[in-house]
Amino acid sequence: MRKAFSPQMRFDCQPVPDVRLNVNCRDELVPILRGLQHIYSQPSVRDQILSLVAKDVNGLSRNDRGRTGLSYWEITVLGAVRLGCNLDYDKLQDLAEQHRALRQIMGVGDWSDQLDNRFNWRRIHDNVCLLRPETIEAMSHHIVALGHCVVPQAVKKVRADSFVVETNIHYPTESSLIVDGLRKTIEMCVALSKTFGITGWRQHQHLLKRVKKTARQISRIGARKGAKYKQRLLEQYRVLLRRANQILERAKELCQQFEKNYVLDFAAVSEIAGIRVYIERTEHVCGTARRRVLEGGAVPNEEKLFSMFEPHTQLYKRGKSGQPIQFGRLVLVYEDAAGFITHHHLMPRDAQDQDVLIEQTRKLQTRLDNQIEEGSFDRGFHSPENQQQLAEIIDHPCLPKPGPKQATAQQAQASVKFHQARQRHPGVESAIGALQCGNGLARCRDGTEEGFERYVALGILGRNLHVLGKLLIASEHESAPAAHTKRAAA
Repeated sequence: MRKAFSPQMRFDCQPVPDVRLNVNCRDELVPILRGLQHIYSQPSVRDQILSLVAKDVNGLSRNDRGRTGLSYWEITVLGAVRLGCNLDYDKLQDLAEQHRALRQIMGVGDWSDQLDNRFNWRRIHDNVCLLRPETIEAMSHHIVALGHCVVPQAVKKVRADSFVVETNIHYPTESSLIVDGLRKTIEMCVALSKTFGITGWRQHQHLLKRVKKTARQISRIGARKGAKYKQRLLEQYRVLLRRANQILERAKELCQQFEKNYVLDFAAVSEIAGIRVYIERTEHVCGTARRRVLEGGAVPNEEKLFSMFEPHTQLYKRGKSGQPIQFGRLVLVYEDAAGFITHHHLMPRDAQDQDVLIEQTRKLQTRLDNQIEEGSFDRGFHSPENQQQLAEIIDHPCLPKPGPKQATAQQAQASVKFHQARQRHPGVESAIGALQCGNGLARCRDGTEEGFERYVALGILGRNLHVLGKLLIASEHESAPAAHTKRAAA
C-alpha cells in the first residue's frame, strides 16, 4: 500500500513548511531541505512530482493493496538527499533515523521508534532504484522552473560543457577482463549444475587458478619487460586464450544440455541467459586480444570492451592534467545564470561534443519556450555546420573556432556580448567541479547502464535542489552562512 504523503498531521511533527532549519550551518543538507520545503509548499508542483514518482513505484500494481511502503514524498526526499549530499546508503539510513530536521521534512515524528527498520538501507535502495532516469530528469525540470520564478533573468544565459563520469571498474587489460569473464562463467555454471545435480565441474577452482596464474605472468612480463618480452608475452597469451576457449566451450555445452534435456523454470532460463552473456563478452575480449597481440593489428576503441560488468564504458583521452585517460561516459550539461543545471545528456559511446550540440541545444531552447538569448561553448563543439545552425537557435551564440588564425579573425569581428560570454564561460567548470565533488559524479557507484543514467540524474537533481535552497535562504536571510557562495553570477 502506497500513498503520496500523510495528510493527517502528527502531534510530534510540525507541518513541513514550518520546520525550522539552522541557516547558520554551512552543511549542504540545509539548502537541500529548504528546497524540499519550497516544493512541498507549492501543491501543484508537489503533486506533479509525486505523480511521476507514483507511476514508477507502482508500475502495474495497485497502490491500495499490500503492506505499507515508503510514501512517494519519502522516496523523493531520500533520493534527493542521497547525491545532493553525496552519501552512500548507510549514511543515508543513519540520517533518516537520527536527523531531526530531515525526519520532520519527511513527515516522520520523534515519537516513532527510530530503529524500527523502516529506513533500512536496503529498503531505501530498493525504493530509490524504482525511479527511472527520465522521471528524475522531469523532477529536476520542475525544480529549475521553480528557481526561474525566483530569478527570472537566469534563463536567458546558458553555458555548456561536457565531462567524463567514470564507471566503477578496475583498470582494464585484456588478460584481467578474460579472467573476470571466466570467473563469472564458471561461478554461474557451477551453481546451476549443483541445482540440477549435474557433475563435471568438480575441478572448477583448479581451472580458475590456472587462468589467474597465466594472467599474473602476463602482467609481470608487461610491467618488467626485459629481453624478448614480446615473444614471452605472446606465448603466455596463447596459453590464456587456449584455456579460455576450453572453458567457454564447456560452458556452451552445459547450456545446450540444459535446454535440450530439462524443463526449465524462469530462474533457470534467466541463469542460462546470464551465462551466455558472459560467454559472449569473454569471446569478444579474446577476439580483440588475438587481433592485437597474436596478429599485431590495431583495434579501435569503439570495438573494445572495457568491463565485463559495465559494458557501456568507453575510453576517453581528453588531455586532462593528472587524468590523461578516463574510463566512463561523457555527460553534457547546460548551466544557466543562477547555477541551475537546466539540461543534461548522456552521450552515446561513439559521440563527441560537436555531434550532439545542435540537437541538445534545440531541445533545451524548445523546452524553455525560446527564452535563451546567449549561449557559450568551448572550441571542442566547433564545426562549420554547428556555427551556422547555432546562430539560428540562439540570438547571441559564443562558439570559438580552433586554431590561432581562425580564432584571431573571429575575435576581431566578434560583438561585445561574444567577448563577455567568452569571459564568463570558464565558470561552467566550477559547476562541473561541484557536481563531481559535491554530488558524486566523479565516479558512478551504481551498476548497469540504467543505474548509471539514474545516478547521473540524481546528482543533477541534488545540485539543482541545493541551488534553489541557497537562493531561497538568501532571499530570507541575506547574511546567513547557508546562503553564502563564492561563485560569481554567470
